[in-house]
Amino acid sequence: MLAPAMYSTTKRILVGKPIASAEEHHQRLRKIVALPVFASDAISSTAYATDEILVVLLIQAHIGAAAWQYLVPIALIVCVLLTIVAVSYRQTIFAYPGGGGSYIVSRENLGTIPSLVAGSALLIDYTLTVAVSVAGGVLAIRSAAGFDQKWTVPLCLLCIVLMTVANLRGVKESGGLFAGPTYFYIVMLVILIVTGLIRIFVFDLGPIPLTEEGELLSEETQTLSFLLLLRAFSSGAVALSGVEAVSNGVPAFKRPEARNASRTLISMAVILGTTFLGVSILAAHLEPYRGEEDPTGIALMAAWIYDGEGVLFWLTQISTFAILILAANTAYADFPRLSSIISRDGFLPRQFKNRGDRLVFSNGIIFLAVMASFLIVVFDGNISALIPLYAFGVFTGFTLSQAGMVVHHFRFKEPNWRLNAAINGLGSVTTGIVALVVVVSKFTAGAWIPAVLIPVMVLGLRMIGKHYEHVHEAVHVPTSYRAPRHTHYVVVLVGSVNKGALNAISYARSLAPDRLIAVSVVGDASEQEEVVRAWAEYNIPIELHTISSPYRELSRPVLRYLDELDAESTDDIITVVIPEFVTGWSSHFLHNQSALALKARLLYRPNTVVTSVPVLVD
Repeated sequence: MLAPAMYSTTKRILVGKPIASAEEHHQRLRKIVALPVFASDAISSTAYATDEILVVLLIQAHIGAAAWQYLVPIALIVCVLLTIVAVSYRQTIFAYPGGGGSYIVSRENLGTIPSLVAGSALLIDYTLTVAVSVAGGVLAIRSAAGFDQKWTVPLCLLCIVLMTVANLRGVKESGGLFAGPTYFYIVMLVILIVTGLIRIFVFDLGPIPLTEEGELLSEETQTLSFLLLLRAFSSGAVALSGVEAVSNGVPAFKRPEARNASRTLISMAVILGTTFLGVSILAAHLEPYRGEEDPTGIALMAAWIYDGEGVLFWLTQISTFAILILAANTAYADFPRLSSIISRDGFLPRQFKNRGDRLVFSNGIIFLAVMASFLIVVFDGNISALIPLYAFGVFTGFTLSQAGMVVHHFRFKEPNWRLNAAINGLGSVTTGIVALVVVVSKFTAGAWIPAVLIPVMVLGLRMIGKHYEHVHEAVHVPTSYRAPRHTHYVVVLVGSVNKGALNAISYARSLAPDRLIAVSVVGDASEQEEVVRAWAEYNIPIELHTISSPYRELSRPVLRYLDELDAESTDDIITVVIPEFVTGWSSHFLHNQSALALKARLLYRPNTVVTSVPVLVD
């Protein structure tokens, strides 16, 4: 009993006391708390999206100084795309206030398979969100502190553990915990952008001096190919990741849910668009070179704008680390909620739809943490290796959601439906093109993985759905159904005559079966004589059958005997009663192993019921 008590105490300390279902409405989020919960992923992309554009332009395209000329135009196009997507998802919030975002819209308007594609893309996207965000946060600290690469993976895994525990405590509690760091990052980023723009345009602050490697790079004069330009754009488009999160979590908002969610979405889009564009303008003027081992662009620009690594520099780096780590909270808020919706539809295991003690979908949270940790280990915590996997799922979900909204507008013809359908249609085409650009331009860099994984996952979800359909059909009965009358046999397994055997026999007799039999599997003649002698000595008034098992097997002889009982009629019900000794957790493994193996075999035998009669030893 010690182990369960220790587990319960540890759980209470880490997770907190259970919350009653009636308190669910009190766990809902205000807009000021919902913004960091659902928007931290999108806002955090300002810390790395500009860098990812520069990785393509400077390192992969080798176009030298021309790279800075392309940066702001690409950022502007991304902002236009952000506006289209945000307006589209605002419509989704009001049309489907129950949450679920792309999955629900696709299910209601496009059909099962498109909805499973959207659901798979979103679940993969959220898993990658945790991995990318945590890897980005650790990179920000590495940029500032300069510690060794070997600590990257352990620190990433530690951050995931802390995030998991915080979210298991509940949405409201984790939201309150993470609100401060998110707003702190926004403030520090705005200070950086405003200070930088003033120093550039008023005090003529020049570009950051190049390193020797950067000087060699600046001399490159290759022409930028259209494919690499598209790749640079698709890298910057990861700034849109997380925009759909608000539409997936509408039920988590305080009433009126849809209005509060839409205002949060617009606030997020404004903050994201202005800060991303501001960072890109700074980078275009300050020209921070980002090599494979160099600090992040924000770290380089902060050190240059603030004249060294002083207080403001460190506050900027700490806030960047915090927002990147906490960006994973968006996935922790939405992955469990979306998986619960898909589970209710029968396409994921039922365990995902159940709420835990703290009214959160605990199984989804734990599964997300495990999968994100796996990605961190496989990709060695390298954010640039994870980013190509990221964008395809994001824009696949965007495309299907907006296409579904077009169908929705034509179905219901609500006010201004033509204008809204045009907006959604433009957004669907645009994001669909971006998804194709991502998978084509980054195919060899890793985009092929989600492109293959999404169809495989859809197939898996469909197989789960087929299984649940089969189970439903197997157990469903019409109202006229009457259960047939069965002959009831009860078989008590007896190893020797002891308290456990006598208790099991007493219980079996209380069932009033049509026939009660005791069965003992013996290894040799002397063992058989001992059981028969004890049976007579205790004067037990039921028939005893001994089964010889010279090879000391238990399961197979018992199954053969049950088959013989069934030979007379296939409608017989056989209850097998097994006495089991219950000891302390430290010695439990010393008992009942044969019983466990037998119960596992009997589970798949038709018309068979297995009952354990416990004998408490400790």
